[in-house]
Amino acid sequence: MQASLAGIRVLDLTQWEAGSACAQALAFFGADVVKIEKPNGGDPARIASADTPDVDSLYFLVLNSNKRGLTLDLAKAEGKDILMRLIRESDVFLENFAPGTIERLGFDYDSVRNINPRIVYGSIQGFSEHSPYREFRCFDAIAQSMGGAVSITGEPGGPPTKPGPTFADTGSGIYLASGIVAALYQRMHTGEGQRVRVAMQEAVLTYCRMALARQQLTGRAAERVGNGSPSSTSAPSGLYACLGGGANDYCFVYTARDAGTGNRQWQALLRATGREDLLSDPRYLNPSDRFRRKDEVDDILRPWFASHDKREAMMTLNRAGVPAGAVFDSSDLMADESLRQSGMLTRVQHPKRGEVTLPGWPVRMSSSPTPPVSCPPLLGEHTGTILTEYLGLKPEAVEALRTKGIV
Repeated sequence: MQASLAGIRVLDLTQWEAGSACAQALAFFGADVVKIEKPNGGDPARIASADTPDVDSLYFLVLNSNKRGLTLDLAKAEGKDILMRLIRESDVFLENFAPGTIERLGFDYDSVRNINPRIVYGSIQGFSEHSPYREFRCFDAIAQSMGGAVSITGEPGGPPTKPGPTFADTGSGIYLASGIVAALYQRMHTGEGQRVRVAMQEAVLTYCRMALARQQLTGRAAERVGNGSPSSTSAPSGLYACLGGGANDYCFVYTARDAGTGNRQWQALLRATGREDLLSDPRYLNPSDRFRRKDEVDDILRPWFASHDKREAMMTLNRAGVPAGAVFDSSDLMADESLRQSGMLTRVQHPKRGEVTLPGWPVRMSSSPTPPVSCPPLLGEHTGTILTEYLGLKPEAVEALRTKGIV
């Protein structure tokens, strides 16, 4: 069996997270992703949050596994000529430079399409071409703020809070990857490539659909609901402190609005926590009543959770049919053997760092194996190999390019 995108060649000119996440997704689908960087320094992510000056940062490593590395100086005519030749031999071109940069380099979509009409050209920008902010630089926190996510995160009555996951960056990358796969499929019928664009602000907006629904329902801006559900009035729905008292010793419980089926989850929760005395209490007989008394519901449940470890609480409630999840922090996840068995976390040997753990790919396909996680490339690590494979250059020609500083 072959990976689904085996044989697809991707030129990855992206940097930081959003574009790198897109390229990495394509690599996990089996595409040959060539990360192209400037010879001096490369992707700024290599030194972002670096813990040592002479080794690539872990920030870079978690975003660039399963790629090959090529250096190319696009400020020089010979470097641009090599990129044009690579474009002729490739299927996908990715960029997420600041507005105007790719145009100044001479590799905007029209220019690249003139070189190879079959190429699929992927771009990520902060804002769409219709936005009055289209010239603004954008990072994850900016897109989360301007896409609506920050406004609905936090406790009621408190200030807005940026969500922890960088889903504006990685989410935009995954959206772009899905568009590229769709464009490659369409190319099978048309024979032509196309441009695929994702605006980070708009990507975040799609993660806030429930807020848009709430806006139209109430006629006012969607409010912060803390750990409650933004789309329903359920109780309990929230975090409960568990035995241990640690920063993440909590369990999340969510009972659905299931009055039509006899409040089964609520009743199961009462039985599991030893509060059968409340099964017929008229104050809590239906979801609406419980939501109006949600503070009382929390007070009823807190003592039970405080006497149980978060994992014990989670297991007990799920066995009873109550949706519950312990709050797993990064240490919990790194120690979870099941994530290593599934391939979601993999130990790889880095030539300078030694053993590091990298995240894998969550998509499982029955007839298309996911390539194993491989170590991210050192700067320009595969330059000679790629130029030989793609362009047929001889070793002495590659060495001449190195001497000139082109690669």
